[in-house]
Amino acid sequence: MKDNTSSIKVTTFGELLLRMHVSGGNRFTQTKELQVYTGGAEANVCILLSQLGINTHYVTRLPDNDLAQLALNELHKYKVDTADCIYGGERMGLYFVESGNQIRASQVIYDRNNSAFSTINEEDINWDTVLSESSLFHWSGISPGVSNNAALMCKKAIVSAHNKGIDISSDFNFRSKLWQYGKHPSEIMPELLYYSTITIADLNSSEIYFGLDINKNDSHSDRFLRVYEMLKEKMPYLKTLAMSFRISEGATQVYYYGMLLHEDKLYESKKARLHIITDQIGTGDAFCAGLLYGLTGNFSGQETIDMAIACGALKQSIPGDFAIISPSEIDHFINHNSSNRINR
Repeated sequence: MKDNTSSIKVTTFGELLLRMHVSGGNRFTQTKELQVYTGGAEANVCILLSQLGINTHYVTRLPDNDLAQLALNELHKYKVDTADCIYGGERMGLYFVESGNQIRASQVIYDRNNSAFSTINEEDINWDTVLSESSLFHWSGISPGVSNNAALMCKKAIVSAHNKGIDISSDFNFRSKLWQYGKHPSEIMPELLYYSTITIADLNSSEIYFGLDINKNDSHSDRFLRVYEMLKEKMPYLKTLAMSFRISEGATQVYYYGMLLHEDKLYESKKARLHIITDQIGTGDAFCAGLLYGLTGNFSGQETIDMAIACGALKQSIPGDFAIISPSEIDHFINHNSSNRINR
């Protein structure tokens, strides 16, 4: 895997969370213990990019307590720069997860109201200073879904990055259980996505944010190209669009693949067969990190989408939010389309 990313610095903004995970396949109403993981979409992106050799810079607001330090320590393990994180508010955002299976869906309960991040103020961060050495700014639709305050701060960061001529990456990331503060996503997201040069979208979020009418009977590639054509009208700076897809065949066969439109060319990955899924949470963030790594490293379009899918697929073999993946594992997956052989 070639590496041309040593001079890149990626800055992300989002909420750092503690995930309380029901262990042993139990239900919420059965559990007697919870496993604690650190997570959050933008932090997840930083973790993998850092392992791939990119300088990462994570910005959030946290309470000044030991739970916040626990979460930050996890980022520091992977050399994520958190020097511009700020402190205030009373509590960490939490979310609780009950894992499903091939019969029963997983469940998520958010506990993020009045968290330190959700009560952030526009004046709390000087983005012109924070972004002074950044090559790319990344954010996701989760942040403006948390609160109006977070949406305003997200807008301030995006506008600052745009004015500095910094590439802006976004992930549509609609979460139906967020957006509880009286605003519909279509009132907030189009203005924020307007400035994106790179975006990861999905068909459902595209319809919710922009009202795009996509024929669900069309093939994935036809729908993907149609979304790109319509998003270009809404997002005039857009140069790169990516999506991942999951297809289930029968009771146990799951295939995962992606598409990329970059520099007016369409690329499609091979379909990765997911034999066993350990943990799906963070899959999209790993896909995003692989995509950004390929784009910032000047990989070809085909190499980039193959890398993004390899990262997303490998994440699903790892418990927790973070994709703990090495470059050699990504290379192996791409070249062998996964393997259960022992590496010895």
